[in-house]
Amino acid sequence: MTHSLLTRRAFALGAVAGTSALAACGNGVGSRGSGTIDARVNATLSEMYRTFPNTRVLAEKSNGMLVMPLVTEAGLGLGGAFGRGALRVNDTTVDYYSVTKASGGLQIGAQQYAHVLFFMTPSSLESFRRSPGWAAGANIEYVISDNGDSVNADTTTALSPVLAVVFGRAGLRLGATLEGSKYTRIIP
Repeated sequence: MTHSLLTRRAFALGAVAGTSALAACGNGVGSRGSGTIDARVNATLSEMYRTFPNTRVLAEKSNGMLVMPLVTEAGLGLGGAFGRGALRVNDTTVDYYSVTKASGGLQIGAQQYAHVLFFMTPSSLESFRRSPGWAAGANIEYVISDNGDSVNADTTTALSPVLAVVFGRAGLRLGATLEGSKYTRIIP
């Protein structure tokens, strides 16, 4: 009987230690996830500035930018989207975020795209950073048309608290809107 109790104790201690070790593996500390996201964010910004040079002015005037280098969206009746990116303030990454979106209705296809949210006022950036999960709504102004051919930020959109640039689309699905998307802070 004593032998079996020691074995059970050893097993229980081993299970607790193993569970703790596995839990520590998934927390992102010490992983290369942040480096990968930062590299993709840099490449995305370079592509945006090259393709749409006027976005440099938006970047200079903004209080911060949320850069989502790759968002994958698919749907067949029900749909969804997911991507990861970084919040940059003064050209420095301050936090990492994921974006998720669920949709329903008449839809079919899949696409990938990049997008950048420009927070044009200190209060819009503060509101985004303080929320446990920020949902993009109808208050976002798009500065690139659906065709992705030009930046058309005028005096109306320049006064908006959040501006969105959606570009680099690839796939067979019509439209890429951010309404209904939820952004959540992550540890990559």
